[in-house]
Amino acid sequence: MSRLFEPYRVRNLTLPNRIWVSPMCQYSAADGLPGDWHLMHLGQFATGGAGLVMTEATAVTAVGRITPQDTGIWNDEQVAAWRRITGFLHAQGAVTGIQLAHAGRKGSSRRPWEGNATVPAEEGGWTPVGPSAVAFGNYVTPRELTTEEVAEIPGQFAAAARRSLTAGFDVLELHFAHGYLAHQFYSPLSNNRTDRYGGDFEGRTRLLLEIADAVRAEVGETVPVFARLSATDWVEGGWTIDDSVRVAKLLAERGIDLIDASTGGNHPKPDIPVGPGYQVPFAERIRTEAGMPTGAVGMITEPEQADEIVASGAADGVFLARALLRDPHWPLRAAHTLGDDVRWPDQYARAKSWH
Repeated sequence: MSRLFEPYRVRNLTLPNRIWVSPMCQYSAADGLPGDWHLMHLGQFATGGAGLVMTEATAVTAVGRITPQDTGIWNDEQVAAWRRITGFLHAQGAVTGIQLAHAGRKGSSRRPWEGNATVPAEEGGWTPVGPSAVAFGNYVTPRELTTEEVAEIPGQFAAAARRSLTAGFDVLELHFAHGYLAHQFYSPLSNNRTDRYGGDFEGRTRLLLEIADAVRAEVGETVPVFARLSATDWVEGGWTIDDSVRVAKLLAERGIDLIDASTGGNHPKPDIPVGPGYQVPFAERIRTEAGMPTGAVGMITEPEQADEIVASGAADGVFLARALLRDPHWPLRAAHTLGDDVRWPDQYARAKSWH
């Protein structure tokens, strides 16, 4: 068996392989409620053989949404809607994960296909918040959170984690990347605070660590908790891979089980050398230098490429996004390419022979 199809054990859970669905925002919810689109979108990855099916960034509070059409997990009605989806995913033998998020200064935005403008209050928008009154590019300037308001955010994540378990999720991922709220705090590009949540590395990472502590305390010792980091801002004077290695060690001490290593998102015009596997070295450095399990992302498209990432020790698994949108059954095709025998859905078994 290839390394890509070896099971991965984390706490009391076993993921059947190392091909994991990366969170992909769909901007298709109403009042935070996932619906038929989300059932279809996530369900196809379960039938396609992914080892972990992760939801999109799901807001822990209404003002934490990126757009008014984001999914949420801040009330019981949303829990019930998610249970319908996790029930289907589990029936296909899938392991389910939810990414808990707060958009911060990037909130109240229009959907990508509608442009990058801020949604006004009369159209369901709100005033976005952030660590400082510093706008992202041409976005609206956020309201700076008070010290007391920042201190309430870990509790919002903990409450969302509790609801997520009630909704049937097996794995939690804390979204600390892509220029959203936690990233806005730890990056010096967006945090000008002078209270205990700003200033030096310890101050800027305080919120991230408090969220990790609160979520781990809420869910106990058996539930796997991942964290997605932007390993670099790709901008001089911004967050660096050295910072990421340092904070990964602190997250490991707080019971975070794996770093989902991405990059960028907190500067509108970064200089990024995009190419196949361009973000994998960041996962490898965190895994090697922090001693922390990692997932790799970024233009991973071919089975042999994905298998080499795991086999070489660069990462413990791969998170795929666009490759799975193009081919939701990518894992089944990868198994055939690599010579692995994996289970197909009974309804699709007649297609397992490629002759």
